[in-house]
Amino acid sequence: LGNRSILADPRNEKMQKVLNLKVKFRESFRPFAPVILKEYVSNWFEFKDESKYMLMVANIKKDKLKNTFSRSVKGLKSINAIRSEVPSITHIDNSARIQTVDQKDNDLFYKLIKEFYKLTKVPILVNTSFNIRGEPIVASPRDAFNCFMGTDLDVLVIGNFFLEKNMQNKTLKRDYRKNFKLD
Repeated sequence: LGNRSILADPRNEKMQKVLNLKVKFRESFRPFAPVILKEYVSNWFEFKDESKYMLMVANIKKDKLKNTFSRSVKGLKSINAIRSEVPSITHIDNSARIQTVDQKDNDLFYKLIKEFYKLTKVPILVNTSFNIRGEPIVASPRDAFNCFMGTDLDVLVIGNFFLEKNMQNKTLKRDYRKNFKLD
């Protein structure tokens, strides 16, 4: 996890909806998981262990929740309510399915999240599999490029290569989703 992933800013109030509708091509309310630096997990979640493989669910700490959310709000408005400082990974019940990262297990991924933390004071990124709904996870640079060009992703990083969507040949953009049955 983290090596063939779509990563995003969990603080962005619109990120969950954007990733679901414009990248994953699925319902806008579907949740995403956080990847967090292991040493900060207990600062953000009611959880003290590690969860290397996104197997554990924990509540977000009360001091990270937003007081603006009202339990009296029902229906779709409830789904889209901003519940925490990291709304893109906060489930409707104020929990999240956690992945912890430490430097020993994945040095490069750890350093990336650490840099994000230095810039934002948030040691968390949205982490979701690098594929669209109904498609297998990317398995090659060609798969990654096709997914990148067939979605609204902004940037593609493969090894030392950094590609920006607005710098790509527009004729390479195509809708390859017809090759995969959406569930």
